[in-house]
Amino acid sequence: MYYSIRHLTKFVYKTPVSESIMETRMHPRSDSQQRCLTFHLSVSPRCRVFSHRDHFANHVHLFDIPGQHAQLVIVAESVVEMAAHPSIPGSLHPGSWDELDALVHEGDFWEMLLPSEFARFTPEIESLGKHFGLYRRGDPLSTLHRLNAQLYEYFDYKPNATKADSPIELALSSRAGVCQDFSHVMISLVRSQLRIPCRYVSGYLYHGDRDRDRSVASATHAWVEAFLPELGWVGFDPTNNLTAGDRHIRTAIGRDYADVPPTHGIYRGRTKSELSVAVRVEPSEGTPPLDRELPIPEDWSMLVERAQALPEQPPPLSRRAQQAQQQQSLK
Repeated sequence: MYYSIRHLTKFVYKTPVSESIMETRMHPRSDSQQRCLTFHLSVSPRCRVFSHRDHFANHVHLFDIPGQHAQLVIVAESVVEMAAHPSIPGSLHPGSWDELDALVHEGDFWEMLLPSEFARFTPEIESLGKHFGLYRRGDPLSTLHRLNAQLYEYFDYKPNATKADSPIELALSSRAGVCQDFSHVMISLVRSQLRIPCRYVSGYLYHGDRDRDRSVASATHAWVEAFLPELGWVGFDPTNNLTAGDRHIRTAIGRDYADVPPTHGIYRGRTKSELSVAVRVEPSEGTPPLDRELPIPEDWSMLVERAQALPEQPPPLSRRAQQAQQQQSLK
């Protein structure tokens, strides 16, 4: 299965800013289950983009726009090949808790076992674990399946109920949130109550006509991965009560959202900014020919055109202005 992904981000500043420094994590990962075949990042105003890998092996793109500008547009386009995911069983064999503990003792999982910025071990988390009857019983996999379903039933999916930097207590008190909140709550419970390594996954989810997903198709998505014996890292999507499969496209992994935001940056200027994001994930027959670009959604055409256009050049100086500039340089 192939997917074409378009991810548009637009910052509009109330008054022009003099500089923007930004890093993005929008480049899909390549591993045994998915392969990023093409990736292109367009930025307006035009600038030079640098890239590197962070310590979780996520692709990071970094750029600096020093000139004055009133908006910043970022368009990421990629094509990803997804392999068929193996089916996840309902449970593991007896004694898998002991096997898990041995693997954790021998491996390097400490970052995914400790509390982190958004996945904290709070009294509210402990109380929710007791409400769910969450403790080590049966086997690790069946326990995680049960928790995945419990979170799906307990919380309402409600866009704009929280913000990107909202603490975990807000979603717990309102029993509502978005995929980021569902993931942080599950990570906190799995690490603190079950002592299973658990990490945050940022990416995209393809929404088919027959899929009954609660998450919206026009936004990025988030879920979790837990480390289990025999299976390795297994993805759980508590927002939609799913195990991650070939519709889940991974861009970045980390301890929580703080490690993997799609955009993270600062600007120079005292003004407010307005953020808008749009995402399109569509099935694709494969990679486009090298001489053919991906089709642009009609309602994005103006923004993409601006992101790919060369910056406006200042008008040429008059002859008198050129002479004055040369005389000034000789002084």
